[in-house]
Amino acid sequence: MREYEIMFIVRPTLGEDEVKKVVKEFSETLTSNGAKITDTKEMGQRELAYEIKDFKSGYYFVINCEAENDKAIKEFDRLALINNDVVRHLITKIEK
Repeated sequence: MREYEIMFIVRPTLGEDEVKKVVKEFSETLTSNGAKITDTKEMGQRELAYEIKDFKSGYYFVINCEAENDKAIKEFDRLALINNDVVRHLITKIEK
């Protein structure tokens, strides 16, 4: 089982319900593709170090998950790249 940490930033112009919907959609993407979510952290709205896509802040989230293969991770990456609500994302494989 491989472990991953996924950090993503949701644009700040969304309402609270819309932000939760985005997080739920991405969590479901992982689980429906065979990953097991071990932890989800909402880090709140934070200022960005530099402007990204005309935004100076964003809602930060971190998801830790386990997966047998990288199918779920690749699907998350694909959807995050085309979703306008995600400003930036980073996927890190945790080595043990």
